[in-house]
Amino acid sequence: MPSKSSSNAGKKSSGCCSCFSFRTLSIIAVFLALFSAVYSFLDARLNQFYIFDHEHLHDLSQRAIKAHGEDTRSIVNYIVTELEEKVGATHLNQHEEWVFNNAGGAMGAMYIIHASITEYLIIFGTAIGTEGHTGRHTADDYFNILSGTQLAYVPGEYEPEVYPAGSVHHLRRGEVKQYKMDASCFALEYARGWIPPMLFFGYADTFSSTLDFPTLWATTRITGREMIGNLLKMKL
Repeated sequence: MPSKSSSNAGKKSSGCCSCFSFRTLSIIAVFLALFSAVYSFLDARLNQFYIFDHEHLHDLSQRAIKAHGEDTRSIVNYIVTELEEKVGATHLNQHEEWVFNNAGGAMGAMYIIHASITEYLIIFGTAIGTEGHTGRHTADDYFNILSGTQLAYVPGEYEPEVYPAGSVHHLRRGEVKQYKMDASCFALEYARGWIPPMLFFGYADTFSSTLDFPTLWATTRITGREMIGNLLKMKL
């Protein structure tokens, strides 16, 4: 037969656990409520934080193609030069640092021109073609084709969407597609919305497939440097 002291100790222990559980749940509930309120407040005002305009970027891409034809390197230089004049060099990465990017089964390379909490602007592409999953993102994605052609597919359709040089493929927030670049294809990719959640998609293939940790580190270093640098400049 258990002693009274053991019984009392058991009751005290049970009471502490219940108290701890209730307190923890209360803290989590308050945190989630505050997070949801802040998220809803900021999400409704995202337009206030953007420094790029997707219509200007589309027009800029078309003018760059018209000026330089199939010379993709000169097209990229034309774009970055005008952005420095229009947006200012303060929020742009002027070092053309190319890194591989594996995401959704597709492989290419990217040059990060700008990265912040609410926007990113990159040159993305490959000289030999690729195919994969777009991902389902927390931002609108505008894929301005600079050279080559991109194909996209959605379930239920029997014909592909075709995006040649000079066109823009708008992947709306929350949507998903299959995409393909048959051969050499480069694009000015602009995303606006909540950027940090998109990083998980960009990192997943490293852990499940490529195990290319030096590239992962380079991507993290450049992205982190640009995001933190822009935050310090009061750019969300």
